[in-house]
Order: sequence, then C-alpha cells, then structure tokens
Amino acid sequence: MKTLIQNGLVIDPANRICAKLNLLLDGGKIAAVTTGTPAADRVINAEGKIVCPGFVDIHMHEDPVEPDGRLYTDEEKSIFHCMLRMGVTTVLGGQCGLNCAHPADYLDIVDRDGAAVNVAMLAGHAWFRDYVGATNKYAPTTPEQNRRMAEEIGKALDRGVMGLSYGIRYIPGINMDEMLATAAPCRKDGKLIAAHIRSDAEEVFDAGRELLETGRIIGLPVQVSHIGSMAGFGQMERFLTMVDEYRANGLDVSCDCYPYYAFSTHLGSTTYDEGWMDRYHCGYDVVELCEGKYKGQRCTKEIFDEERRNNPDCITVCYVMKSEDVDLAFRHPNVMLASDGIMNHGQGHPRAAGAFPRLLAQFVRQGKLPLYDAINRMTAMPADKLGLGTKGRLNAGADADIVIFDPERIQDRATFSEPLLPPVGIDYILIGGEIAAENGKILHHHLGRSVRK
Repeated sequence: MKTLIQNGLVIDPANRICAKLNLLLDGGKIAAVTTGTPAADRVINAEGKIVCPGFVDIHMHEDPVEPDGRLYTDEEKSIFHCMLRMGVTTVLGGQCGLNCAHPADYLDIVDRDGAAVNVAMLAGHAWFRDYVGATNKYAPTTPEQNRRMAEEIGKALDRGVMGLSYGIRYIPGINMDEMLATAAPCRKDGKLIAAHIRSDAEEVFDAGRELLETGRIIGLPVQVSHIGSMAGFGQMERFLTMVDEYRANGLDVSCDCYPYYAFSTHLGSTTYDEGWMDRYHCGYDVVELCEGKYKGQRCTKEIFDEERRNNPDCITVCYVMKSEDVDLAFRHPNVMLASDGIMNHGQGHPRAAGAFPRLLAQFVRQGKLPLYDAINRMTAMPADKLGLGTKGRLNAGADADIVIFDPERIQDRATFSEPLLPPVGIDYILIGGEIAAENGKILHHHLGRSVRK
C-alpha cells in the first residue's frame, strides 16, 4: 500500500533538508520526496507538523526474555512500547555490559516474533564475563577467561551484533588487559565499543581515559555513555575538552546524554559502594526509591542500609546532577541524545518514556537548542555512529521509519512518580511505512525487526 505524507515541514539533518516536501512511501521504503502529490492509497495530512526520521536511541536497556522464550510485551510497562510511544523507531540495547540473553539470540527472537521497535544489540561484557565463569565482579579475569570471552564475543559480532559494551563501574575488577582482549574482536569489522566508565565526578577523567585509550590502541570507534551522569557534577566542560582532544588526534569518539538532572541505577550497584556520598558531596536524602515498601520516599541511613541489604535490585533515582552541565552537553556538537531508559515492570526513571519529547519541549521550546539541531541529535547522529545507512534519514530509498509531531504541543509527561506516562503531541509514528502508533495509541506491536551489521 502506498502512503503519501503531505504538507508537513520535513526536517532531515542527514541530508541537510528543512523544507515543505511530501513523502511517498511504498514497500517499507521512501519511494519519493517531492513537491508534487503522487497517487496513494492512504494520505496523511501533516499540515503544521514536523515530519522527521524515526528517532534512534543509541543507549537503552532492552525488555527481558520471559521463561517461555518470548520478549516481555506488556503494552503499558514494556520499555519497547515506551520507546515507540515517544517516537523512537530503532534502539540499541545491550548497554552498560548487560544482556538479558545472548545478544545474537535476542535478535533472533525479535525477528521471529517482531517487536514494538527495531532492535540492534551490543554484546554486554558482563554477560560474557559470567558466561565464562568470572562471576566475582571485584576480581580480575585469567588469560584463559579473556581468550574464551573474546572467542564468544567474536561469534556474536559475526551474527550481526553491533559492537561491545562495558559497565566498568559495575565490574571494578576489570583491567586494561581484559578490556583490550575483549575489545579486540571488534577490530575485524570496525565495530564500536561503548561504556559506562569506571567512575564519575572528579574521578571521571582517569575513568574516561581508560576507555578512550582502549579505543585508541585498538583503533575502534568509541561511544561514551550517558555523560550527564558521569561528568554532570561540575566536570562537563573539562571532560568534553578531553574528548575533543582525542577526537582531534584521530579517535572516532562521541558521547550521549539524557535531558534530565537526576540519574538512575540499582541500589545494590557499585555506584553506591562506600565513599559515594563523599564523591557527590551529599547525604542519603538525594536517593529516591522507585520500588518496594519505600517507593517514592527519599532515603535515610536506616532505609538505605535496609533496602540495600534486602532489596539490592531496587531501582533508585539520585538527584545530584548539575543542570548547567547537562545543558552544556547538549550544546556540544559531538553529543547525541540517548534515553538510557530502563524499566523493571513499569518502575524506573521517566527518561524511558519521556527523553525524546522532553528534549523538544524543555530544550527547543525554551530556546536552549534549535529544532534542527535537536532532531539531528536524535536521528542522523546516532544512525551515522552505528553505520545505519537507511535509518535516521528521509531520502528516497531510506527505510520508512517516520515521526510526525506538533512542535508546539509535543511534551513529555512521564515523572519520577509516574514514569510510564506517555507524551502528547506526536500524531503518527511509522515503522516500515506502516502506522505503528497514532495520537499516543499503539496500533501495531510487532513491526520492529532486528538491525544487524
């Protein structure tokens, strides 16, 4: 079926287009971009609206695999459904070293059953570390374990996995030998390495160099994950300068950030190991619990100790980031938007349901960022980093993954107390030329397929 999207303002930074043009869709692709009105079976009137590529989330945490071997697909609580409702059509999971299943097998499940969005995956270093029996996160690995990890990671990459992710913060035992050994398989096809680096605040510089040096030594593209929650405590300008220096000397390095001033992680994670309050210059009350009997409450020492002991998987929100640092990150030309979204059966940080419309509402409409620039950070920049030649763009021949939204109405609604609330102001979201969601209602849940490289 042919679909014509007409009368909208097409913004396509990948092709440097910002013009009132019509799009003809056919066979899951963009068949033509034109000022004319070719015949079509279905016409979408986008008068007064922005027509842009489907958003690409380069850093999020995928839905789990259920015991029956299928993806978790609760329409309200699934993170893939949250992604779709906010205009994301392609995601990159397997972040921070974490996989909920073998990453290539996960892609096979997506192709077998479909998903709410298109799914690419990274190989999570921590998953493969556990796979070879290196289960003590504070201990170094052996050369044999490194060899086995590299072999298994290489097999996953050969099956289309996009690269390798590290959660160095969460695996303190990792050293440079382990990083170089496990990253080496990415060299074959120039696949990227991404990382939640070892530490943050004033420790962020040495932590950043550890990742950047790994990429430099092996010659790999590097993605520094969620820099707002790593350098957003007064270090952002200096950290971005350090990244710029590496980039100016030949390293393909970029960063991503989410548009919030609080981060989220599990209460039992190493982020909250001894010394965390000294690092952030704060007390227990900056931590809000998102689950359990203290849901919605700020911590006291007693609550923190009790829940960390009894409920270490509890998702928390930590209010310690500086707004001026996050805003600075989004003004830098080498920082793209990513949600870092994670959901645990509907509990989590609102970024999982609101990050992309929030950038448009809270940054663009408030004059912090031009609209074209914001869309670039959500489409062309991440697609280019991943080498996705037919996504994040609207030229003829590109995949017909499209978002149509009202620039005056688009607004995130998800909050820390209600993290699942969908945005408003998004009229249509199309995947492969089919309408996946309309006015906030999901119409088709299984249009997404795997994205492999």
